[in-house]
Amino acid sequence: MSSKLGGFLSPKKHPLKKFSLLAVLVFSLSPLISKSSEPEPLRSIGISVADLGNPYFVQLVESATAKAQALSQHPVKMLIRSDAYDLERQITQLNEFIEQDVDLIVLTAADEYKVAPVVARAQRAGIKVIAVDVNAQGADATVTTDNVQAGVVACEKLAKKIHYRGNLVIINGVSVSSVIERVAGCKSALNKYPNITLLSDRMNGTGSVEGGMEAMTYLMEEYAHIDAVFTINDPTALGALRAAKQAQRSEFVLASVDGSPIAKKTIKENNPWIATAVQRPALLAETAIEIGVKLLKGEEVPQRFILIPSVLVEKN
Repeated sequence: MSSKLGGFLSPKKHPLKKFSLLAVLVFSLSPLISKSSEPEPLRSIGISVADLGNPYFVQLVESATAKAQALSQHPVKMLIRSDAYDLERQITQLNEFIEQDVDLIVLTAADEYKVAPVVARAQRAGIKVIAVDVNAQGADATVTTDNVQAGVVACEKLAKKIHYRGNLVIINGVSVSSVIERVAGCKSALNKYPNITLLSDRMNGTGSVEGGMEAMTYLMEEYAHIDAVFTINDPTALGALRAAKQAQRSEFVLASVDGSPIAKKTIKENNPWIATAVQRPALLAETAIEIGVKLLKGEEVPQRFILIPSVLVEKN
């Protein structure tokens, strides 16, 4: 009887041992299990920029995408949109990003202030918002070119080239912070030279080749002689150059802001375009993504407004 009882009880000891061994194994592996099951902070990004026909914004998007993939252990879903400087279109895009439950939004604001309500809505949904190139009210962080400095160095170059005297025109653009600051920087440089006359600063070239052509055509019809032209970006400058060529006008020198590949190439050729203040869209985008990932991880980001200085590329 006792031997049967012993034989009956003995199998119960083995499950207990197995259970104890399994518990120890699970406990010892629990740090590894919890680490591998930690949620990936960056799964998807929504990007809304002004104009994907502009090489500057194309490079910004490509650099943001590459940086996001490099910082994530898993593929990052990228939602890329162009608002064409249209606020309502951008608001629709940002609402789409919110509905898609992205982790991070990177935007060049169509309107610095009017975009604030949808930025706040995104933040209430737990989405971090990083402004790039243009300020956006209420964004978690902002990374832009030092646009005032860019305008200063470009117009200082023009002033020097025309020996600090003559007639200068500015082909302006849409009313966003980057454009406003570039024009302000240019004017601050010109204010030091009383013999330079600013003939016009109100023509809106819309930041495009076509707009630059239209604005420059009007200015050449309005003014018989122009010594210098400042445009707020490279596509506008390219349009102005084409209009001048068609009108057989070449008495002026031209400078811009962007530093696009086509600008650098054209500046080397025999034409009035003498300089462009180079923006660094790759650095802007990479910095924005790095800050966004840190914020998603709950890390401290002491500097939330970052200015990247431009460098002047000149003829010769």
